[in-house]
Amino acid sequence: MLGIVAFLLAAPTPFSLALGAAVGGIGEALRIWAAGHLEKGREVTRSGPYALTRHPLYLGSAIMGAGFAIAARSAVVALIVGAYLIATIVAAIRSEEAHLTDKFGSAYADYRRGRATEGSRRFAIERALRNREYRALAGFIAVIALLFARIYM
Repeated sequence: MLGIVAFLLAAPTPFSLALGAAVGGIGEALRIWAAGHLEKGREVTRSGPYALTRHPLYLGSAIMGAGFAIAARSAVVALIVGAYLIATIVAAIRSEEAHLTDKFGSAYADYRRGRATEGSRRFAIERALRNREYRALAGFIAVIALLFARIYM
């Protein structure tokens, strides 16, 4: 419902759309990089962006949200996006960290404290596909297309 409201309040221009798409693209690139390293549910991933931050997928999503807010060129949309991202990402991180602590115990605790050694796994597009990152990419493309259409409505 908030997404529909945000689209209705959006007032993109070609410049804001280009800038927002560039910012959002950075967020999606981070998500793809992370998904290409993640072995979900099998281990505490420590390679790639996981060596830099515990939640690169959520960080990428937040950057994509900022890109949408920039593209929409609306302070109200920026507030909606910010509130939505804060509420959902904070809840997701709490839930995920509790699950990972239960599942991996001291290995995850060491990772959270920065005591785990960096992993050496290489990025694999097959892994990103297995982690279904194509869904976020498709959503990103759809949002940009809808905002593009909004300019000419």
